[in-house]
Amino acid sequence: MKLESAQTVKVPVLDVEKLSVNRSGKQVLEEVCLKIDEGEFVGLVGPNGGGKTTFLLTVLGLLKYKKGRIELYGETSPSRNTLGKIGWVSQAAANIPSNIRLTVKELVQLGTLTASNMFWRFTAEQNERVNRAIEMAGLEEVQDTNIFHLSGGQRQRAVIARVLASKAEFILLDEPLVGIDRESRNSLLQFLDKLCHESQKTILMISHDITAMQQASHRMIFLEERIRYDGESSCFPDLADLASLRGIQSVHQTNYDEDKLYQISNIEDKK
Repeated sequence: MKLESAQTVKVPVLDVEKLSVNRSGKQVLEEVCLKIDEGEFVGLVGPNGGGKTTFLLTVLGLLKYKKGRIELYGETSPSRNTLGKIGWVSQAAANIPSNIRLTVKELVQLGTLTASNMFWRFTAEQNERVNRAIEMAGLEEVQDTNIFHLSGGQRQRAVIARVLASKAEFILLDEPLVGIDRESRNSLLQFLDKLCHESQKTILMISHDITAMQQASHRMIFLEERIRYDGESSCFPDLADLASLRGIQSVHQTNYDEDKLYQISNIEDKK
């Protein structure tokens, strides 16, 4: 009798185990463990100095780590093919100087350049990738517009489209909501959600906007040196529970109790 082949085990896009990182002699990340699967939209939140950007830079290989393990698509030493699946949009990516004369399409075309093709004309395959990325970002009507004339939200879409044109499957975003208005923010979040659902892109996004992440991401991670919460966005703890997770105690009740005891003591002394 012929045996059926075992079901293929799906490898996580990112698998981090007990990651610890020091910067300038100070421990920034401690025993961080997480897995991210294909098609997930993960919101990474936490206070300033909590280690969010450090985590992204370490995953990208730009920072060394003290101990732990990082696997990208099952590889601890990512191959060139694996690295080509990763796209990073830094916080400053959309801050393009006003003296730069670059259209949306020209910016997106930069995403298709490699060391081997940058001195040649764009091929039909490259142009197809560029047009597809522009379409996915909803920028067809402004593709010939100078980037400086775009709104903040459109500029963020343009730099993400550049990453899409590079064939990136795992997109890491550092604070893309900063400096854009409410309408643009909502539009950008819908676009990112659509990338996950319709194109099976995987997104790890840093943001200080916890409410926006609750509404848009599939899963939220609260990082402050170590992971304090990792779960569904709809179950993210309220402020009181979050303070407890972070070890922050209420000072108001303590002061109130002390004042009350002081008043009682005064009354007793006067008797």
